[in-house]
Amino acid sequence: MSWFYLVLAVLTETVGTTCMKLSDGLKKPLFSLLMLALYGLSLGLVTLAIKRIEVSVAYAIWSGAGTALIALVGILGFHESVTALKIVSLALIVLGVAGLNMGGVAP
Repeated sequence: MSWFYLVLAVLTETVGTTCMKLSDGLKKPLFSLLMLALYGLSLGLVTLAIKRIEVSVAYAIWSGAGTALIALVGILGFHESVTALKIVSLALIVLGVAGLNMGGVAP
C-alpha cells in the first residue's frame, strides 16, 4: 500500500504543479486553491508512504518522478522547448531514482 501512496503522491504533486502554472501567478482562484489542496494531499500521501519505504528512497522517487513528469507536462501541454540537454537531464533523474531504489537495504 505504501507504494500506491507514493505513486498517488507523485501524481497529485504533478497535477498541483500544473495548477500552479494554470493559476497565472495566483490570479485564478480555482487553480490556486486546487494547487494548495493537491500539494497538501501529496505531502500527506508521502507521509503515509514513508511509514514503510525508506525516506531517502521515497523522497527521491517523489521529487525525481515529479520533476520528470512535470517536465513532460511542460513540453507536451505547454509547448515548452525541448533540447538534448533537457532530455539527457531527465534521463539522469530517472536513472538516479532507479539507482536509489535498486540500491537495496544494508545488511
